[in-house]
Amino acid sequence: QVQLVESGGGLVQAGGSLRLSCAASERTFSNYVIGWFRQAPGKEREFVAGINWSSTTYGADSVKGRFTISRDFAKNTVYLQMNSLKPEDTAVYYCAAAYGTMLYLEAVEYRYWGQGTQVTVSS
Repeated sequence: QVQLVESGGGLVQAGGSLRLSCAASERTFSNYVIGWFRQAPGKEREFVAGINWSSTTYGADSVKGRFTISRDFAKNTVYLQMNSLKPEDTAVYYCAAAYGTMLYLEAVEYRYWGQGTQVTVSS
């Protein structure tokens, strides 16, 4: 059982930055792919970025060049650095874990989820 806890959300003006953290309880954290997803009101949950054990990353087109995903194995933590934020980035952000190395883009592939953290970008 992997427990994930997100933090770092908040209210920021357009053009600002936030760094989200996803802390995992599992000591074999390196065996899992970690994905960040987001869900805005009335919309489906969408993939934002993912990272695997070799720190291979992939980001959605909507965030490329603005968001960066990274992981600290010593701290069992994955980060999502979000720069140049836009009002359309407003959503609840979730981190999720899937066992293995494949960088899945679909939420259904991820077994473990955090509780989410709210990100609000004002115009």
